[in-house]
Amino acid sequence: MIVTLRLVFIAFLAAIIGTTGWASSVVALWETPRSVVTHPWFVATLVDTYLAFLTFWLWVAYKERRWPVRLAWLAGILLLGNIAMAIYALIKLFRLPADAPIERLLLRES
Repeated sequence: MIVTLRLVFIAFLAAIIGTTGWASSVVALWETPRSVVTHPWFVATLVDTYLAFLTFWLWVAYKERRWPVRLAWLAGILLLGNIAMAIYALIKLFRLPADAPIERLLLRES
């Protein structure tokens, strides 16, 4: 399971970086048209996304014991979104042996 999750998160990270790189090469983020930024579905999606980021961060805050580390990951997640989340998951996954049970990923280490 750990190896599969490593591959999944590597694919996610590659897809996110690739898509972000492509979008950035087409138009700068700050040039997003006002009609897009003020559209109700854009706003709803943004709220949904950031609440998901905070939900993921609650797990990170549970896993990490030190507040400076927790806050650094919060900043990373809020600024980089799923890129930071995939990196966090990959760090945790590559620290585990391939045959580790999934609980070792999900639960705080004693």
